[in-house]
Amino acid sequence: MSVLRRIWGAVTHNFWWRILALAAAVAIWALVASEPELSLFVTVPLEYRNLPENLEINSAPPETVTLELRGPSGELRGVGDGRSPSVVLDMSSVTPGLHTFNIRDGNVRLARGVRLVRATPSEVRVDLEQQLVRTVPVHVRFAGDPAAAIAHYDVTPDRLSIVGPNRRVEQIASVATDPVDVSAAAKGTIAFRVNALVDDPFVRFPSSSAVTVTVTLKSK
Repeated sequence: MSVLRRIWGAVTHNFWWRILALAAAVAIWALVASEPELSLFVTVPLEYRNLPENLEINSAPPETVTLELRGPSGELRGVGDGRSPSVVLDMSSVTPGLHTFNIRDGNVRLARGVRLVRATPSEVRVDLEQQLVRTVPVHVRFAGDPAAAIAHYDVTPDRLSIVGPNRRVEQIASVATDPVDVSAAAKGTIAFRVNALVDDPFVRFPSSSAVTVTVTLKSK
C-alpha cells in the first residue's frame, strides 16, 4: 500500500501547477497555429564562406538575392528586426573554373516556421582563378605638358606588387600614378607623394600604392 501511496503522491505533487503549465502550452500552440500565413519578399546580401586563399573571384556575381518567404505573420514581422534571413555559399571545396550554386533551403538561414518558396536568382555562377602576385613598373603621369618644365624625374618605388586572378594580372604591363602637376612649382627639386592606380577592378595592391615622384625643374 505504501508503494501505491508514493506513486500517487508523485503523480499528484504540484498537480494544479502542472495542469496550469499544460494549459498555457496548449494556449500558446493554439495562438501560433491560428496565426494567418503570409508571404514576404525580402532582399538579402549574398555571403561567401571558406573561399580558399589561393583562389580569386574573376567575375562579378550578384551581390544580393531576393527571397520569397512564407510563414506565420508573427515570424515574418520579425524579418529585418534581428532575425533577417541570410544566403551563405560554402566555397571550401571549390577549384579553379566556373561553379554554379543553387539557392535552396540548404544555404538559406530562416527563422523557425518560415520556409523558402523561391529565390531570385535561383542560381549563382562564380568564375574562380588561381591567385597571382607579381610586380610591375610604375608609370608617372604629369598634368598638362611637362616637357618644357621638367629636366629630370624619379619615382620611388619604381615597381609595385599587384595581386588578383591569374589572367587579369598577366595582362597588366604597368600601373599609372595620379597626375602630377608641376605648373605651380618653383625651380629646383620637388617631391610629390601620389598614389598609383591599377586599371582593373579585380586586381589590387596587396599593400600601399603610394609612391614618391621627385622632379627636378629646368631653370627658367
